[in-house]
Amino acid sequence: MAKTHKATKTYQLITGEKIPAIGLGTWQATDEEVYNSVLYALKTGYRHIDTATAYGNEEPIGRAINDSGIAREEIYVTTKLSPTEHNDVEKAIKTSLKKLQLDYVDLYLIHWPVTLNPNGNHPVVPTKPDGSRDILLDWPFTKTYQLIEPLVEKGYTKAIGVCNTTISKLEQLFQLDLKVKPAVLQVELHPYLPQNKLVKYAQSRNLVVEAYSPLGSANSTLLKDAEIQAIAYKYGVSIATILISWALWRNTVVLAKSVKPSRIESNYEVVDLKNEDGVFLNELAERRGNTRRFVDPNWDPLVVFDSSD
Repeated sequence: MAKTHKATKTYQLITGEKIPAIGLGTWQATDEEVYNSVLYALKTGYRHIDTATAYGNEEPIGRAINDSGIAREEIYVTTKLSPTEHNDVEKAIKTSLKKLQLDYVDLYLIHWPVTLNPNGNHPVVPTKPDGSRDILLDWPFTKTYQLIEPLVEKGYTKAIGVCNTTISKLEQLFQLDLKVKPAVLQVELHPYLPQNKLVKYAQSRNLVVEAYSPLGSANSTLLKDAEIQAIAYKYGVSIATILISWALWRNTVVLAKSVKPSRIESNYEVVDLKNEDGVFLNELAERRGNTRRFVDPNWDPLVVFDSSD
């Protein structure tokens, strides 16, 4: 049985700032649940909170941070630009900061490499009469990236980055004359979708890679997988602990979401995974001949995920 320990690991960004390797994910929870979970996570030892405009929970997160009594500079806060806000990024981040009750965020990410109509029929997911998403096809995410670059110099955020992008899209980004290089890439990562080539490519470009949905989704078969369970049994811990520990073994940030105090606490306890087990999990999907993506909205006619690598 392996000894667990608190996940106090950090990574250094290209900005020189350090980012905690474990963060609390806050997607899909009520305001009360989010407020209580952030407070409890900070009490447990977490110092990294991840949110987004599209989650609709920046306000309760801001209250929780404020009520925690922990110094602002000790907490790493990430929020994200909604696809409907690409036309006015300064207004967007100012709105987020007001809701969060903060003067700055540590990291500001482009949530999706897609621009949605800011004047559409919904503030987050506007749709056309046929039900498809109301996408501005003539507005590439690279244009949005160049618009968020000045937010660093203006002091609204310490670092910027992107989410849900593949190698081909990162290559598009690096073809630009960048004034501020992306510091972070946040994508879905777990043994059913390890994206080994993407992780390696991003890290070679000095991006810190963040894993969202590291335990899969609700009722995920990851938490019942027999091969992963065998590893968990060997270490005497839960499958969730193994999945989070694997993310750290890969030198990625892991964003585990929970609103239950016991899970928040256990998700912060990890083991030092042996290389043989890390490699085994890296290669699990390839051995089985299939990958599985849990978060895959329909962006037709755009193809956001042109690769599972």
